[in-house]
Amino acid sequence: MLQDIAAHLRQRSKVYEQWGFAGKGGRGLGISAMFAGASGTGKTLAAEVLANTLNLDVYRIDLSAVVSKYIGETEKNLRRVFDAAEGGGVILLFDEADALFGKRTEVKDSHDRHANIEVSYLLQRMEAYRGLAILTTNLKASLDQAFLRRIRFIVQFPFPDVKQRAEIWRRVYPSQTPTADLDFEKLAKLSVAGGNIRNIALNAAFIAADTDEPVAMKHILQAAKSEYIKMERPLTDVEVKGWIS
Repeated sequence: MLQDIAAHLRQRSKVYEQWGFAGKGGRGLGISAMFAGASGTGKTLAAEVLANTLNLDVYRIDLSAVVSKYIGETEKNLRRVFDAAEGGGVILLFDEADALFGKRTEVKDSHDRHANIEVSYLLQRMEAYRGLAILTTNLKASLDQAFLRRIRFIVQFPFPDVKQRAEIWRRVYPSQTPTADLDFEKLAKLSVAGGNIRNIALNAAFIAADTDEPVAMKHILQAAKSEYIKMERPLTDVEVKGWIS
C-alpha cells in the first residue's frame, strides 16, 4: 500500500493533467492517507520512508496543538498549515488525529456541530491539497465511515508478532555497537511495539556504555524494566524467563 501511495505521488501530473482526470472536477485530487495502529508500530517511520523514497520533506503537525477550543480558531490554524505547505509539495503528517476526529459526535448542541465542521474542513483541505496529507490515529474504529470514505488510502499498522519483534531486535543496533551474546528469540518475548524496542535498545546502550561494557542481556533487562514502568505495565516472568543465568 505504501508503494501504491508513492506511485500516486509520482504519476499525479500524468493522470490528472495528461490523462484528463483534473478536467472531471477539482474535488478529490488530493492524495490523503490514514495510518492506523497502536503507538510505536511504525506510522511516523512509514511517512519518513515515503518521503525519502520521493525526495520530499515531511512536515509533522501535532493536531492536538492545532485544535482550539475557540470557535473558528482550529480552521484558521489548519488554513495556515496548508497554505504554507502548498507551494513546496511537502508531505503533511498530522499526528494524533484522534484530537480532532474524536470530537465527531451526534449533534446535540452548537459545540458538537462546530466540532463536525472542523473535521469536514480538514478533510476538504486534504482533498484539495496537491501533495500528500497523512493522518495518524490509534482509534480507527471510532472514526465515522463517511470520513473514512473520503480518505484515499487507509493503512493498518498491526502490532508486531514474536517473529517480527525478533527481526526488529536483530536490526535495532548499529553495526558499530558492541554487543555480547544477545538472544533475539528471548528478547522477542517482550510484548512491545517497535518504538518501545528502540527505546529499550537505546537506553540499554547508554547503561552499557556507562559501565564500559558491550550491550548484554542484563543491560537490556534493566532498560526494559524502566520502559515498562513508563508504560505502567508489569514486566512478567514469562517475558524475561531465562534471560540471565
